[in-house]
This record gives sequence, structure tokens and C-alpha cells, in this order.
Amino acid sequence: MLAVTFVDKAGSGLWAATAALYFTYVAGLRTAEIGLLLGVSGAVGIAGPPLGGLLADRVPLRPLLAAVQVLRAVASLTLLTTTDLRLLIAVTAVGSLGDRASSVLTKLYATRIAGPDRSRYQAINRTASNLGWAVGGLVAAAALTTGTTAVYRWLLTGDALSFAAIALLTLRCGEPPSPARIVATNGARTGADTAAMAQAHPAPARSPWRDRRYLTYTATEAVLFLDDSVFQIGLALWAVTATTLPHQAIPLLLVLNNVLVVCFQVPFARFGTTVTKARSALVPLAAAYLAGGAALAASATGNRWLAATALTLAATAFTVAEMLHATVSWELSVALAPPTAQGAYLGVHGLAQAAQRSAGPLVVTGAIAVGPLGWLGLGTGLAVICLAQRRLTRDDDETAMSVPRLTVSEH
Repeated sequence: MLAVTFVDKAGSGLWAATAALYFTYVAGLRTAEIGLLLGVSGAVGIAGPPLGGLLADRVPLRPLLAAVQVLRAVASLTLLTTTDLRLLIAVTAVGSLGDRASSVLTKLYATRIAGPDRSRYQAINRTASNLGWAVGGLVAAAALTTGTTAVYRWLLTGDALSFAAIALLTLRCGEPPSPARIVATNGARTGADTAAMAQAHPAPARSPWRDRRYLTYTATEAVLFLDDSVFQIGLALWAVTATTLPHQAIPLLLVLNNVLVVCFQVPFARFGTTVTKARSALVPLAAAYLAGGAALAASATGNRWLAATALTLAATAFTVAEMLHATVSWELSVALAPPTAQGAYLGVHGLAQAAQRSAGPLVVTGAIAVGPLGWLGLGTGLAVICLAQRRLTRDDDETAMSVPRLTVSEH
């Protein structure tokens, strides 16, 4: 599955670097039309995680994941066939639905297949993901030096072919065990055998939509995923509008982020090997968010070198936060989910990232509009949410976790 992740992100890197340019120069859309297209497709994509997770508890995961990749490939290729705005919106919406569903299904596959080593597997998977994005972006940058419409079409074709390739790679992987389907398959057993199975695999839990703790946890996750918008929008926009940092130095901040993730995400996995460690890591995570917000506020100075130093510290702090949160989120989102309903629960958890992608840019640009105090407020708010999440996920006599300590990864 690591090869699947690398190829997937390499293809996505090709498209992410050229999507706006393709719709502008090949499809001939105006800026407002591109905004409408991306906005509608993003809204439709929000349904992808819960829908994919729900299906994953009912059908074999491997062919489902392969089918979703085929859907993404078909959607990408279909973009080449039209320049009509309404058709483009429909096609990108389907592609967005598949993209968001693929994300949660890949996470669920890793959760089931990696067992107790899921934290380390997730860290290695994120490293492969960052390498894939980097390769895709570099290839796109090199190809775009010509700037012809044919190049844009070939890059989009490459994106589609990457999805087809990972569909084939997925089918070559093994089918991971599914607690929900094991319970269903063995439902006819009788006597002591049935009792043993029932003890090992509890009955399906209630819907995650009725689990107030998990819904609250997902809401806090949507806030903590804001580090993505900080890197995608905040750093560059703030550096351009409020600091004296040379424009050509801004991409180096993103390079720093990628390098740090590739080098340290795997070592950071040790902070999420158990629920206790994951909860404890929320304290340094709060400190990292607070430090990042303070550093961005301090960068608004007339001194170029002080601004460069502060922005570097901010990029480092938010990268540390990104790595810690990825580790903590992986462990807690699985541990809080009943083994027999992991798909449905992780599907709901996937809404956190989807919501952040919609609201995150507004939050970050709002902080920029306020100025240094805006960044201090954002960093403080993120730190408070970390501590609130730590309390929310505590496991003591007064408030038990959503499921027993035993999870599917330990069976």
C-alpha cells in the first residue's frame, strides 16, 4: 500500500500544480467560474468519507478501494472531453467524491492491515505521501516550462493513469480482516463457539451519528487540521503582505515543511503507539501551535532578517504540530471507534478534514486581516482545543472511552 500512496500522490501532485491553469487556459473558464467549480466540487466531496466508511463495513475493502480509484480515473479523463462549465462541475464533483472517499478507505485499510504497528505504518505512509507530492510537483513544474495546452492535457492524463495504476496495485494487495464482516459471517454459530466470538467481537455499536463524544471529537479535529490551511495559504499570503521577506524565499518555507516531514514523521510515530501516549502528546502539540502563532505574529517587523528568522521558526513549529497531530489523530480516531463499526466511524472522522478545507481558508485569511493579534489568537485557540481534546478523550472512572481498550489491531 505504500507504493499505492506514492503513485497516488505523485499523480495528484501533477494535477494540483496545474488545475487552475488547466481550467483557465484549456477550458477557458473565468476566475469566478473556477471558484464556483472548485467550491461546488468541494461541497459534494464532503459526502465521500462517511459514504466510503459506511460501505467499507459492509463489503470487502480491497475491491471497494479499487473501484473508487477507477472512478477517480474516469472523472479525470472525462475532464479532457468538455469545456462546458456545467459538465465540468459535475465531473469534478464526482472526482472530489472519489478523492475524499479514497482517503478514508486507504486509512481504514492501513488500520486493518497494520495491526498494532499502525502508528509506525501511518508515519511511513505520510513520508511516502510527501515524497509523492514532491515528485509530482517537480514533474509538473518542469513540464510547464513550455506552457502549451498539450502539456496541460498530458499532465491531466498522467493524473488519470496514476489512479488506474493504483487500482491495479490495490487488487494485488491482500484483503484485510474486517471485524464487522467477521461478526456477520459467524452469526450462525451456536453454543460456546458463538459466545467466544461474541466476546472477541462485540455486537455492532450504534451509529457514529448518535455518538456525541465521537462527533465532538471530530469537531475538535476540524479545528486542529488548520495547519493545512496555514501552509497552503497563510504562510505565503502573510509573508507577502505583512513582512519584508523576499518573494523568492517564500517557497523555501514549504520545502522546509516537506523535508522535516520526510525526515521526522517516522520517529514521531512513537508518540502515538498507545492511547495514553497519544493523549499525552496533545500537550506538546498545544505548545507547538502556540509557538507557531507567536512566531508568525513576531514576523511582522521591518527587519528582513528578523522576519526571515520568525517565519522559519513558524514553519518549523507548524510542521512539528502537523506531524504530532497526524500521529495523535490516527491513534485516537481508531481507538475511539468500535471495532465492528470502524468504517462508519472513520468515515465521520474524515469529515473533519473536509470541513477544514472549506472553512480553513476563511479562518486563516481572517487571522491575516486582523494582523499579529490574529495569529496570536489563532495559536492560542488551537492550543486550547488541544487541551480540550485531551480532556474529552480521557479514560477514567467517570468517562469511559467509546470502546474498551481492546481494539481490532490487537486481535
